[in-house]
Amino acid sequence: MKRETPGHLSRRQVLRRAGGLTAAALVGSVALTQAGTASAAVASSKRFDLTDGSDEWFREILLNEATILQSFAFDNTNKHLYTAQLVQAGRVLPGETRAYTGTERSTNGDLCITRLDWQGYIIGRMYLRGFGHGVSIGVEPSGNSAYLWTETNALADSNNDGYGTKIARFKFANGTVVQPDSQQVTRFDPVPGSDHNTVAIDPVNNRIAHRHRINGTTWKYSLYDLATFKAGTFTPLATITQPSVLTGPTFQGYTTMGQYLYTLDGTAYTYTYDSAGNVTGTSASNTNVTSIDWNTGIVNERRPSNAGQSLFYREPEGMAIQIPDMANPAAARLFLGFGSEESRTQTDKKASFYYKDLLV
Repeated sequence: MKRETPGHLSRRQVLRRAGGLTAAALVGSVALTQAGTASAAVASSKRFDLTDGSDEWFREILLNEATILQSFAFDNTNKHLYTAQLVQAGRVLPGETRAYTGTERSTNGDLCITRLDWQGYIIGRMYLRGFGHGVSIGVEPSGNSAYLWTETNALADSNNDGYGTKIARFKFANGTVVQPDSQQVTRFDPVPGSDHNTVAIDPVNNRIAHRHRINGTTWKYSLYDLATFKAGTFTPLATITQPSVLTGPTFQGYTTMGQYLYTLDGTAYTYTYDSAGNVTGTSASNTNVTSIDWNTGIVNERRPSNAGQSLFYREPEGMAIQIPDMANPAAARLFLGFGSEESRTQTDKKASFYYKDLLV
């Protein structure tokens, strides 16, 4: 469950969250053979070894909102990290006349995008009203800034959570608030009538993956050349039906690089307490990472992940590809994101990031 109860912040945490901006700125396992159906011709490539241990990048940093991390993506050119969260309860954005609850924000699909440097400090934020749940985002570098790719035109599901029915592209503009019909937003509808639309970008091969649901039941992934998709031609290089091994678990994110699609699923730990409120035990980890061949739909690997296992309230949230050195894209990293909180009483959400970098 994604709670939004604020906790207490130290002065250093407040400064990090503020990011130096004033309030005025806001105005402006074993290999599996299970497969879904597939139709593709994607050039062969190496894949990340999911048995490789995960290295820590950031542990428990604060983002702009008190809500949990939903997803993230890298601007590898400018060395920026972008994260997506639901707007926290009680925040009043420019142009709004009242504060909204967390439930209302989720239903409407109101998101906050936070930009951080690669030292973990906030250097900007942007708000998206009516876009979606933020399950996955993409970043396309442009000069010293970037275009963001997200879901948009949110439609509430049976749980009253808003998810995108289209895809949006817009330039990051610090301190601004945009809506789906804002002038700077370009919208794409690659599969008319689908819902739960999200995207992820392969920065090594300049491709974009699109996850969506058809007829309220069937999950599909399609892979496109980014430039072709951006031009409005929706001819996929590959289309995969989601393998049934991903049907039961809670889906938490995905990314792509080369011939392989990677997915993340799982939920937060559950805790038991004694009469004094002390933690006496936790449930076992159920976080899993899966790799799937775009050409066949076959699941190559599905492995549990113990990354960040000592975090309190550890919930898997998002995946992305980082290229630490653009001169050496072969040294890419597969990143996993986690949301956590300090304790039972200090429940502002923090974000942690871990990566695998062994290609086979």
